Amino acid sequence: MAQTISVTGAVELAVVVRSGFVESRHAGAAVVLDPEGAVALRLGDIETPILPRSSLKPLQALGCLTAGAPLDGERLALATASHAGTDRHVAVVRDILDAAGLDESALQCPASWPGDAATRDELVRELGQPSRIRMNCSGKHAAMLLACTTNGWDIATYLDPQHPLQVHIREVIERLTGAKVAATAVDGCGAPVHAMSLAALARAAHRIGTSSERSPFALHRLAGTLVRAVRENPWAIDGPGRPDTIAIERLGVFAKGGAEGVMIMSAPNGAAVALKVLDGSGRATTAIALALLERVGALDSADVAQAMTELPLTVTGGGKDVGLIRPTG
Repeated sequence: MAQTISVTGAVELAVVVRSGFVESRHAGAAVVLDPEGAVALRLGDIETPILPRSSLKPLQALGCLTAGAPLDGERLALATASHAGTDRHVAVVRDILDAAGLDESALQCPASWPGDAATRDELVRELGQPSRIRMNCSGKHAAMLLACTTNGWDIATYLDPQHPLQVHIREVIERLTGAKVAATAVDGCGAPVHAMSLAALARAAHRIGTSSERSPFALHRLAGTLVRAVRENPWAIDGPGRPDTIAIERLGVFAKGGAEGVMIMSAPNGAAVALKVLDGSGRATTAIALALLERVGALDSADVAQAMTELPLTVTGGGKDVGLIRPTG
């Protein structure tokens, strides 16, 4: 059976401090690449494969783009998103489906309540139900369907790993990572998710983050367009007050978290980080990524410190703030 990083291959990446007592420790692995793509910092085992989960979405969105899907602006940002399911998010997903000549019944992601609490509460008051379009991966699925209708590919089987779109996406992923896919699994939304090392994932994040819309190569031109779309629409990739959106808005990074404690992030100067928290918790991943980019000089310390105050890192007790989740070292 294929396996991810072992406990012995992990190092401490963050701690949870309650009333001055270190209550929990998050161990994992991480790699930071400098603006030229060389390894600037290596923590733990960065060669054993991981499942990137939603941190793979920018690569999958580029697969849809290079397959001809007409995506830009908010629609392209939603294609990379793990969105909060607000009405604004849903409106853009419907716009993508309209472009494909489809409605939400074509989506094959599971039905879900929105992640945004206010939106969920409003739906409950209106006696609404979980729906596929509210699921956080619906933008990715809508983009895949648009790529299919653009090429005349079957939409009923668009999640099959052997479907022409999924074969194409896998090829794009291997071009960006510079490595063959180590294994393929089924993601939480039903789409294929491909295993790769943190080193390979960081290479992809670096290549996307340093791509130019003026590149002579189509893949890099489209990657530059994707990064611009996300930076211009940070609300779309996550949601107001949520970690990815905060990091993008405050620091101009390109960030994409994934389930089970995965994160990729690239700084404006081109430095990039990929990390995996071994216990699967994502509560510290944004803070860890920012701290690592700060550590190699890619982000300003004062700017990072300010952004940290806006992230959900506070530990409470009795209704009061009594501690903090903080990156180690």
